[in-house]
Amino acid sequence: MDSSPVSEHPDEQVVPIGFDDVPGPAVRRLSLYLRQLENCLAGGQTTISSRDLGAALGVTDAQVRKDLAYFGQFGHRGVGYKIDRLITRIRKILATDRIWDVALVGAGHLGTALMAYRGFAPKGFRIAAVFDVDPAKIGQPIPSLSGRVVQPMAELADTIRRLDIKIGIIAVPADAAQAAADQLTEAGILGILNFAPVALVPKGKVLINSVDLAVQLEQLSYRVCPEPLSERIAAADVAGV
Repeated sequence: MDSSPVSEHPDEQVVPIGFDDVPGPAVRRLSLYLRQLENCLAGGQTTISSRDLGAALGVTDAQVRKDLAYFGQFGHRGVGYKIDRLITRIRKILATDRIWDVALVGAGHLGTALMAYRGFAPKGFRIAAVFDVDPAKIGQPIPSLSGRVVQPMAELADTIRRLDIKIGIIAVPADAAQAAADQLTEAGILGILNFAPVALVPKGKVLINSVDLAVQLEQLSYRVCPEPLSERIAAADVAGV
């Protein structure tokens, strides 16, 4: 169990720290910790040790403690972590203890799937506006937004500013993604989740996270292919001659 003592009111602890002080991988693992903690809480568990939390995610207990230590003291001597309190603190750190309205560009197959995805709301995200260039899609109702319809790109800037939206999602073909990112940025979007299979060039201070499903599948095929890696390398050398 974790031995670091902590106040009975952990939210009173303020840690003077900046974004640049925390490594990106540690922040990404916070989301994994949060998901595992939520699963544990749903199963009726009230406390967890760093060892058990790390084992569930394939990291060491030392890594768990190191990651959390960037943000303060979380453990209770002889008890470990109180799951409900740790969930509350991680949500505050990740700023998902509130609702974030999101603008979605692209109402095609992927965009429609994202609109129907029920996993956003429990995490604090709500698709509040959808845009497309296809006249056949413009004006179509948005199932998750009663009374709202898919809007033309010409209305993007005004809508984003009116609704004070800070996060955007791009679900358009690769050749249209950069223009969509530029329009979102010019409208005041600060963070973009990009599903288009292309590397985007950020403009200004906008942050861009890309999700390329084909790349993820390639990483799996690399691992699960039954042919030895040496054979694949030899075949590649022959093919490259």
